[in-house]
Amino acid sequence: MSLLTIDEPAAPVHHAPWSAQHPVWALGFRPFYILTAAFAALAVPLWLAQYLGWITLPHGGLGWHAHEMVYGMAIAVIIGFLFTAGRNWTNLPTPHGAHLAALACVWLAGRAAMLCAPPLAAAVVDLLFVPLAAWPLYRVLKQSGNKRNLFLVVLLGLLTMANALFHAATLGWIAVSPLTPVHGAILVIVIIEAVIGGRVIPMFTTNGAPGTKPVVRPRYDKVALCLTASASIAWVLALPGALTAALMMSAACAMLLRLAGWQPQRTLHVPLLWILHLGYAWIAFGFAMLSLAALGIGAASTGFHALAVGSMAGLIIGMMTRTTLGHTGRVLKAGRWEPVMYFLIQGGAVLRVLAQFVPADWRAAALVASGACWSVSFALFLLVYTPYLWRARIDGREG
Repeated sequence: MSLLTIDEPAAPVHHAPWSAQHPVWALGFRPFYILTAAFAALAVPLWLAQYLGWITLPHGGLGWHAHEMVYGMAIAVIIGFLFTAGRNWTNLPTPHGAHLAALACVWLAGRAAMLCAPPLAAAVVDLLFVPLAAWPLYRVLKQSGNKRNLFLVVLLGLLTMANALFHAATLGWIAVSPLTPVHGAILVIVIIEAVIGGRVIPMFTTNGAPGTKPVVRPRYDKVALCLTASASIAWVLALPGALTAALMMSAACAMLLRLAGWQPQRTLHVPLLWILHLGYAWIAFGFAMLSLAALGIGAASTGFHALAVGSMAGLIIGMMTRTTLGHTGRVLKAGRWEPVMYFLIQGGAVLRVLAQFVPADWRAAALVASGACWSVSFALFLLVYTPYLWRARIDGREG
């Protein structure tokens, strides 16, 4: 099956001559999955070393850590995914060859600037990537008349706005905590996960777990998504705590009910499926924790780490493995290493949440253990999947 809800294009997509480009630049998922895994494996140890006082980074504070998990790691895999999906949706070429390589260089420049450059220069360089990546996606969707997916370009616009607000706050231009727009960006990514997850997880479950018949209720799905968006807006705008808490808890319950209809219990023997179901379940847990935080019970950090580590990273590692196998012509079946990656990410998520509740003397150990699980998981992806991503499809097809 294809990346999302449609099959591979019936007619070939006309790229540059196959001999004129390296396979890694053939389609967006290839370089950006490699970059995502490498950055994720390195960035968290760097942050922990800075946090624990072992090293000093030029600009490696809490703001850098929060920003780079969204605009470094997550945005790279989102763009790689959307470029690949966009070609399937439209049968038109998304960035490849030199264009794709140039975008990858812009992303890399942003990561270097955020770590080493003065704040104003870092802001200018970092703000380039998402608009430059969103424009070609918009063009192919517009040209093909694919209005159904144009909302994704709007969400990329919201991510750009949140990034601009982060930099404005960091530079002292607005009286807002830099973490506030980052939290807003995480919630935008949750909405993307909720929409795309609702399209692909039931379909993947039907195909990968024979005999399973996930229940998809379009009207209920719209209600769940509206609650998720409303709760996110309430949080970002700091609406009254009782209202925000009610919306957050309602969205959490709606997400759980939606997931229950997809029959996650039938996927326990299929790692490529249960990681997606579990990643989706973390959205409900994260929103429940934010509901409590809105009432002054517990820290918002617990909810946002549940969303970022449990849900975002869980869905990222699950989708990166699955789509890499499918789009390099391989069988959609987990080998020996995929479950290890998945368990490590989930273990890291649990440890990161527990770090908020353990005694202060144990907190550093819990954080290091969580970071180690995270980094080893993405390092394993890099070791196992880079050869797949670096070489041409094994079935001889383009992409």
